[in-house]
Amino acid sequence: MLVSYAPIAIFLAVAVVFPLIPIGLAKLIAPRKPLPYKDEVYECGAEVFGPANIQFRAQFYLFALIFVVFDVEAVFLIPWAVAYRQLGLFALVEMVIFIAFLVVALVYAWRKRALEWK
Repeated sequence: MLVSYAPIAIFLAVAVVFPLIPIGLAKLIAPRKPLPYKDEVYECGAEVFGPANIQFRAQFYLFALIFVVFDVEAVFLIPWAVAYRQLGLFALVEMVIFIAFLVVALVYAWRKRALEWK
């Protein structure tokens, strides 16, 4: 009975040991020369000004969420369009319902003026 689990045990052992070897070697071999300029914040070669923990307006997040919603729409529409001929009428009805939900979301965002950039 335990013989049947041997390949799984070997696989798990390799899966655990394989990433630990490079991490351990990096800890042993990597040079450690702490210098003050290595602790400085670096942003695209430009000097940093102001605090790093600024607050963004909620409108930025709302705009990003709306983008994600309509980006996910494309992820679902493309495979559906590719396999449309094999799916039949049921898939067409489902996609019409899906697009109707997205249209309702768009109308809601439009009425709440979430798409206006101030």
